[in-house]
Amino acid sequence: MSAPQLTLYLAESGLNWMKLVVLMEELGLSYNEVILDFAKEEQKTEEYRKLNPNGRIPTLVDHSNNDEVIWESNAILKYIADRYDTEHTLTVTDEKEKADLDTWLFYQASHQGPTFGNAQWFMFYHPERVPSAILRFQNEIKRIFGVLNDVLSRKEWLVGNKCTIADLSFIKYNDYAINHLLPTDFNVAREFPHLAAWHAKLMARPAVQYAFKHMSELDVGRERQHVTGMTHSEFTRTATGIARRGIAAQAAKDEIVVNV
Repeated sequence: MSAPQLTLYLAESGLNWMKLVVLMEELGLSYNEVILDFAKEEQKTEEYRKLNPNGRIPTLVDHSNNDEVIWESNAILKYIADRYDTEHTLTVTDEKEKADLDTWLFYQASHQGPTFGNAQWFMFYHPERVPSAILRFQNEIKRIFGVLNDVLSRKEWLVGNKCTIADLSFIKYNDYAINHLLPTDFNVAREFPHLAAWHAKLMARPAVQYAFKHMSELDVGRERQHVTGMTHSEFTRTATGIARRGIAAQAAKDEIVVNV
């Protein structure tokens, strides 16, 4: 079995790495995963910060390109697409469309990610409840959904009349907001029908379904813990399938005996 082309550093918590798994699965790339333990602050070690000076996830190492290191999720997304999507299945070639694609990647990274992340923090992890902060970020989620809904009312996909990495970049945060961040009585399909239809098409893609299954089985600590109450250590003891293989990759470091 040949060595994987890529290594992706991720963790049991964090939402940004999932779109990278989607893209690598869409393109049929071989990759290895290194699962960092945030409880041990492995993302802050000197060894890891040689790869990613920001001490965050995800980080990608491209073994087929002299172990090139890329960090920041949309930079990784674009790097993988530019280097490996030679048929332009999920990218575009027209110069204007390329600029549009970059615009949406920047919009996702600078608007969707921070806003939805702040909503998550104030709803589930801030030491005291701050209703005004929760309301502010929920309203910002609705505003961002409105921007997307308006654009998608005029076309099926964000760029180039086809699904691209621009669309893929939004999937996980959109799904998280729909299911966990907006009020339970808020009907996204009614308020933002074009966004809801777009999201449903994305969720139906086999690579997306695989990535969500993979993410669920890996635990992704924060989401599982506030939804189910299950801790990462509890999950480790009961994990099977894809998750068990991911844990096995860390067995030597974490001194966990795993039979796969």
